[in-house]
Amino acid sequence: MTRPPTAAQRRVIDAADPVTGRVRGTEAQLAALVKRGLAFRHPRPPHAHFLTPAGHRIRDAEPAPAAESEAPAAGGVFAARIGGEEDAPVPGPARVREVHSAWQGLLELRRMTNADGAVDRPCAWERTHLVRAAALALEAAGHRPAERDSEEGYRVRATVQPEAVSVHEPDGERLRACATTLEEAGWQVGEHTEPRTRARYLLASPRRA
Repeated sequence: MTRPPTAAQRRVIDAADPVTGRVRGTEAQLAALVKRGLAFRHPRPPHAHFLTPAGHRIRDAEPAPAAESEAPAAGGVFAARIGGEEDAPVPGPARVREVHSAWQGLLELRRMTNADGAVDRPCAWERTHLVRAAALALEAAGHRPAERDSEEGYRVRATVQPEAVSVHEPDGERLRACATTLEEAGWQVGEHTEPRTRARYLLASPRRA
């Protein structure tokens, strides 16, 4: 059985960039993570270190006990708005900057992890975080997520279909605008009708080629 990371290693993993997975620490800490297969050193300058899929799984698992963890980074962990959240981030200039930074980080992750360096096609991280990835593309393009007690705005939800999310937006014109945004972000999108309510919605999947 694989030995769990030490408390110090877990703190480095937990502090990784939520989108790119970039980790920062001492040379010894980073070397230890690489040795254990939890991070890798990018071959191109500046030779930054990033979480491997195994490292991502550890970070996405239960958080480290409070007694062993440091205070969270300023601003907390970024999460794209999927619509209808109970505790939605406060809108404003700071949120716009956070979303823009997260989107640029995701494009950089595509460049580094797609075999051909393409940034117009989703990467492996997006395929394992479908709802968050689609929501980030929409929020970064300026679409408005649904508020907690409102039917207006987009809502991104998981589906039973592999590698597919549904996007709901009661306004037909805005729904089509969401489809355009996702297509430009490298997603395959189709418009469908809910049999019972006759409401239109999108089914979106990351494009592979």
